[in-house]
Amino acid sequence: MPLDLKVILPESRIAAMKQAGLWPDILLTDMLDKWVASQPDAIAIAGFNSMRRRRESLSFRQLDQFSRRIALGLVHYGVAPGDMVSFQLPNWWEFVALHLACVRIGAISNPVMPIFRERELSFMLDFAETKVVFVPREFRGFDHPAMMADLRRNLPALEHVFVLGGEGSQSFEENFLLRRHEDEMNAQAIFAARRMGPNDVNEMLYTSGTTGQPKGVMHTANTQFGSLQSLAPAIGLGHADTLLMGSPLAHQTGFLYGIMMPLYLGIKVVYQDIWDARIAAQMIQDERVTYTMASTPFLADLTDHPDVHKYDTSSLRLFMCGGAPIPRVLTERATRELDIKVLALWGMSENGALTVTRPDDPMEKVSNTDGKAIQGTEVRIVDELGRPAPVDTEGLLQARGCTQFVGYMKKPEMHGTDADGWFDTGDYARMDADGYIRITGRAKDILIRGGENVPVVEVEELLYRHPAIVDAAIVGMPDPRLGERGCAFVTLTPGSSLSFAEMASYLTDAKLARNYMPERLEVIAEMPRTASGKIQKFKLREIAKEFSV
Repeated sequence: MPLDLKVILPESRIAAMKQAGLWPDILLTDMLDKWVASQPDAIAIAGFNSMRRRRESLSFRQLDQFSRRIALGLVHYGVAPGDMVSFQLPNWWEFVALHLACVRIGAISNPVMPIFRERELSFMLDFAETKVVFVPREFRGFDHPAMMADLRRNLPALEHVFVLGGEGSQSFEENFLLRRHEDEMNAQAIFAARRMGPNDVNEMLYTSGTTGQPKGVMHTANTQFGSLQSLAPAIGLGHADTLLMGSPLAHQTGFLYGIMMPLYLGIKVVYQDIWDARIAAQMIQDERVTYTMASTPFLADLTDHPDVHKYDTSSLRLFMCGGAPIPRVLTERATRELDIKVLALWGMSENGALTVTRPDDPMEKVSNTDGKAIQGTEVRIVDELGRPAPVDTEGLLQARGCTQFVGYMKKPEMHGTDADGWFDTGDYARMDADGYIRITGRAKDILIRGGENVPVVEVEELLYRHPAIVDAAIVGMPDPRLGERGCAFVTLTPGSSLSFAEMASYLTDAKLARNYMPERLEVIAEMPRTASGKIQKFKLREIAKEFSV
């Protein structure tokens, strides 16, 4: 029985988007079919697989062949239209092939970050009612199959776990690549019967939770392609480009612009599964990369690594940067040292990239704003009563347009969108006279570490369970590379003590993801509070401004 997703996609929105020419009514597999017909032997994907320790590449023809075989394999193992297929994979070609396979048979792709562990996955896979999950044998030294073996006992919907690089009945290679399902099944009939529509959900991606649990953002081919066909011309991307993607494909940045954008444009994408600026420079040289997209720390690393200049990176012309403000000094240094254009963007899982600077914008716009809206989208600033805010006045940021998601899975009450289609982003911003915005703060209680949202409430809840802790509050402290790092303020029970190492050990034992860990501990006598007893985090943030790791 298909999942009851609680999709929010009124016919009026579909009609308006089609009439405006903002939704192309195509699937990602249609684009792959196009390139297989016109340039079958061109390289679609290249990259270095750190588990197999080798460079790998696939042509468009090979990607098509493998994705179709995998699709039939999923059918063989009982995946039906509307079923959820989860994959916790690094930036490897199999990630792309799995998503294409799901599109072919009407299943829903659910990418999950490789850094997630038992605590996060026990909720995510259960809530999604995942039927099949794919994991690597190991990544960064972690044993993913062992973790899944422990998790399976409490995941009643999960029928199969397949392991890339695995053995026996769980081997991905044996079951999906070496077995020629196309010789056993009527592929043409199966794909025709299961073809999904451009307004059907094909991707469910979890946000970093801000209220204790993450939410499942749902997208369709039309909302995804709405973003691609608007962003590409805004920044001058075309068929002659080559893309380097070091951001995780399981993040919406990687998914939209590392998987879908290359197939939309018919260009080569180069995957880096573990970020290293020196290796990135090698790849730029060897693959003649022209464009990359990542969070601000990646730009700083590439600019400042002492070995980068040993390589010929002259092909690189654009670096699109998001997730944290770009310091002007970094923009200037990167422009000078790498001879590139740095572009700023702002977006979120719910909308993809919404605002960007353009290649011909002055440096002041790149360093001091997060760009202006791309075609087919709108942003506005409103006051607490919902009235438009004056120019250069801080207010709540709202957005609407062709890129907007179609609801949080099973949680329509959290949609946060009014009758006119304006979505409450949860951010504070201001807008200048030219329509460029600047994010100034967050209404949601999160901090952003290296472009990744850290779910503060979830971490605080774990700290509150520690027997020595009375109160806990986590705020961001400035960091020149990551933008923010987490600082945990705690008060303790009388006579207790707590060291940073003890806190880290406790959170590790609780299976908290590594990138959610606070990186400093401050034990204080009492929390600053309002008259009603709420902790005044703004005061803690002021204190944390003076801290570093």
